Formats: sequence, C-alpha cells, structure tokens
Amino acid sequence: MSKTKKTITTKKFKRIIDGFAQSKIAVVGDIVADIYIYCKPFKLSREAPVLVVRHDSEKIVPGGAGNAINNLAQLGASVYPISIIGNDEAGRAVLNHFADDNINLEGLIISDERETISKTRIMAGDDHTSKQQVIRIDKEAKHHITPHLEEDLLSSLINIAKGIDAILVSDYGHGVITPKLIEKISQIASKKIVVVDSRYHLLEYKDVTIITPNESEAEQSSGMLIKNDEDAATIAKKFIKELRLKAVLITRGNKGMLIAEKSGAINHIPIWGGDDIVDITGAGDTVTSVVTLSLISGANFYEAARLSNYAAGIVVMKSGTATLSRKELREAVEHTT
Repeated sequence: MSKTKKTITTKKFKRIIDGFAQSKIAVVGDIVADIYIYCKPFKLSREAPVLVVRHDSEKIVPGGAGNAINNLAQLGASVYPISIIGNDEAGRAVLNHFADDNINLEGLIISDERETISKTRIMAGDDHTSKQQVIRIDKEAKHHITPHLEEDLLSSLINIAKGIDAILVSDYGHGVITPKLIEKISQIASKKIVVVDSRYHLLEYKDVTIITPNESEAEQSSGMLIKNDEDAATIAKKFIKELRLKAVLITRGNKGMLIAEKSGAINHIPIWGGDDIVDITGAGDTVTSVVTLSLISGANFYEAARLSNYAAGIVVMKSGTATLSRKELREAVEHTT
C-alpha cells in the first residue's frame, strides 16, 4: 500500500479552523431526537428479576443529522437543515435546540403526517459514578415520505443549494433521503462540495466529493472484510473507482482512519486522544462536519481527515451526543503539532 508522509504546521491548521465561520452548509438527512433518561439504581423488583431504577432527570437533544447540524453551528458555520420532523413533543424539543442564530430553518419541514424519529437511552448509575446506558428504545417513523413531502424537500434542496458552499448528507436510513433526492445531490456535486455519511445506501451516491463510512459500513457495502490497513485501502480504492469519487475516508475505531484519494495517495491516521473513551455516540457526525468545514476552508483531503481525527478524539471524551468548539479544536492542534 502506497503511503505519503505529510507535515502540517499548527499555523496551517489554525488558518483552516478560522475559515469555519465563513462556511455555509446544507445538511440533508434524518434528524433524530436523542432522549436521555437518567436514573439511579433503587432496588430489585418483586414483579420480575429486574433492577428498579429511580428517575432523576431527562433531556432531549438533536441526534442523527441533527447532531451534524449542531456540530456545524457550534463550530461557527451557517447551517441550512433540509429534513422532516414531526409536529410532536420530541420534534418541538429538537426545534428548540435549533434556536441558534447560525441555523436557518427555512428548509426544515414540520409535518403532521410523520412522527419524529427518536432513540431513548436509559442511563443508570449512582450519584458519584458515571451513568451507563442500560437499554435503548428506538421509535421509527411508521409512514414513508409522501410524494408531496418529497417535492417539498427537493424544492428546499434546489433553492438552498444556490447560496451554499457544501452539502453534508447524513443518511441514517430512516427514509428522508429518497432516490430523487440522491439523484439531485449527485447533480449538485458537479458544482459544490458534497460529503456523504450513509449507513445503508453508500453505493447509491455517485459522483460526490467524499464518503465517510465507518469500518462496518465499508465492509457491508463492499462485501469485503477489513482485517488490516491493506484491506481498508483496497475497499477505499474500489469505492473511488466504482462511485467516481474524489476521496474516501474510512473511520476504524481504535485503529484510527484511512484516507484514500483519487490521485492514488493513501494515508493511515492513528487514533488521537486518550484510551479511556467515555461515549462514541455521534462521533461520526463530528467527523463528517469537520471534514466538510475543512474542505470549504481550503484544506486538502489529508488535512481535513487529520482535523476530523482531532475532533473525534475530543467528542468521544464527552458523555452523550456531543459537540465541540473551535477553541477546543485549536487547543488540540497546539498540543499535538
């Protein structure tokens, strides 16, 4: 496997990060309500051999594409969500989180026809310990996107695409992104940066700028197993050729990342940060957000991957669906380069 060694100065990284605030990005995808219910172990149930936990508190934060939206906004970008949420309690809670001035809601559809997708995590632990997830309850959308909702999404995408720098696709497979939207996204990719994070439909995204699968998604889409760096590189090159991409970034958990480019350049990036990871929830959204912002700000693919690696190392040390700031990213760069 061919590799290239590259040195990036702290000054260059900071210049890229400073450019985040001038970025305009549309996020197309499935917005999820991440519901966290925090509890304290209480007693054993007399009804069944299960632990009873006492409710302490709960919160609802944007997940899925919503986490990417929050990450971009916290990093200073102007964000244009293109998605659907239900006219329900979970949807309203997500909407309240999008009150940030950097988030333009003109492309966000609030529908009575489709409930908000949610993931409810029961977090249990004593007062002076870190609460751990004991179960997750998912609520899927019961209805497909109707033709008129699809047309509304298409119209929003077409209108918003005129004034933005890039599109970030956050496809969690919940049905917001239809074949018609994918076709339009591929067309827009001839003029704009398009970064795709798709859990189940990677092979449907052709002619986009870069895809960012994790290792299991890359294996599933390619039909190949990744046992080492060479396998990851082979799959990445296969994607570049068959999907006509400029680059592929495969995130590999504690094995770091692999970034492959159409030019033939391949780089393995070791994991950054401590080993005592707190929570990996939403780390992929952080990676795609920072890759998109970096490419807009003049980074090449390797530089964008390196910055996203720092960002992922920061958010996995935080509990729950987390974001980071430009200040945190600058400090990570300063302490490393």
